[in-house]
Amino acid sequence: MPAGAGRRKGGAGLAAPLIFPHEPVVAADPPDLTAQREADGSVTLRLTGALVVAHAAAVDAALRGLSEPVARVDLAGVTRIDTVGAWLVRRTAAEHDAEVTHADEDARRLLAALHGGAARAEAAAGDSHLVTFVPALVGRTLAGGWRGVLLLLGFLGELLVASFALLRQPHRIRVKALVRQIELVGVDALAIVGLMSFLIGIVIAQQGAVQLKQFGAEIYTVNLTGRLAFRELGVLMTAIMVAGRSGSAFAAEIGTMKLTEEVDAMRTIGVSPVEALVLPRVAAAMLMLPLLGFYASVAAVIGGAMISSVTLDIPFVSFLMRVQEVVPMYDLWVGLLKGPVFGMIVALTGCFQGMQVRGNSEEVGRRTTQAVVQAIFIVIVLDAFFAVFFSQVGWI
Repeated sequence: MPAGAGRRKGGAGLAAPLIFPHEPVVAADPPDLTAQREADGSVTLRLTGALVVAHAAAVDAALRGLSEPVARVDLAGVTRIDTVGAWLVRRTAAEHDAEVTHADEDARRLLAALHGGAARAEAAAGDSHLVTFVPALVGRTLAGGWRGVLLLLGFLGELLVASFALLRQPHRIRVKALVRQIELVGVDALAIVGLMSFLIGIVIAQQGAVQLKQFGAEIYTVNLTGRLAFRELGVLMTAIMVAGRSGSAFAAEIGTMKLTEEVDAMRTIGVSPVEALVLPRVAAAMLMLPLLGFYASVAAVIGGAMISSVTLDIPFVSFLMRVQEVVPMYDLWVGLLKGPVFGMIVALTGCFQGMQVRGNSEEVGRRTTQAVVQAIFIVIVLDAFFAVFFSQVGWI
């Protein structure tokens, strides 16, 4: 019977015939719905025809119009079924606590897949109790962290193997890719790093002068600004800026290439993704971070000199000459030694998170965020370690 004139038939006591809403016939075998009362008083719902998306609206309206509980859903007369049709059958069976009978192999497979998805959703919802949710979350986090450490070790191994291969065969070094990454990481970052460091130098000098002025020691603003800029804040703030700017770009670029299967295509044609994508970015970051850190330190000192000439009446040139006297050379070396380490951490974190992208574009955003957060966290932890280490060796 066509979907436009479908009706429900049955024994005594059943409701009036059920009419499908009008819908043009767009596929063969339009569905039919029959409700039949059995000898034991239970009601069997018999579905026939094609339960496909083309007839979904009509079938859905008919199923929602059932006025009596159904004990069984009989699919013996169903000629075709797709995911939408299987979902309608499963929903009806769940609402009436009914048994699905005489389903063919395709229908059973679709119903089983839908049942598995629903079971997983119910399991996830069942973990909402605080007593069980918090320990489960902690356990998943620890397990995920351990898996991440293992993956990172494997990634570092691949990077070392690729590095030794290039050292044995220097002609394989991708010079153009390296120069391009140097431009992106270093040259294009000059403006933002310089402006940020200049303003930080102004803040350090101004706030330091306010406190030192209480003791008549505002001349030591030069010492404060110079040593902080060259030893700590210059390279540290530069690493944080590069992590947010270049580290996120590394993760997003490589992650997008993973989604579009470009990385797999490179492996197929015999090109190592680590050698082609990761090594140029890591090398560029390690080369440019010391230079950017020194540049940022100089910009911070210039900012401190400018604000001091206005608020402390210390001439600009005198401030710069005083910096040469009060900042020991090992402060400059401390900052320069930190640069390559911070650059390697930022680049490795970004590339590693990009290589872990799986599935969809949402994963790219999540991995990009993780790359920035992890890089900044590791850089700050290492900076604290360096501060303790250099103080122990006498470079204070």
